Amino acid sequence: MYVTRVPNRNSPPAVLLRESYRDGKKVKSRTLANLSGWPEAKVNALKSVLKGEIPKEEMID
Repeated sequence: MYVTRVPNRNSPPAVLLRESYRDGKKVKSRTLANLSGWPEAKVNALKSVLKGEIPKEEMID
């Protein structure tokens, strides 16, 4: 799974949660959720979690 931004002509880009999969020899992607309404900090935290990192907001010093 990964988060991507898709250009949207005259509107802000769409922020999508996607997964990639194979259909025979072709690689395809499937949209799981539209995250466009999420705040930027929440999207960045999700990206960190998907990479296996601890989000910066939850780090303990």
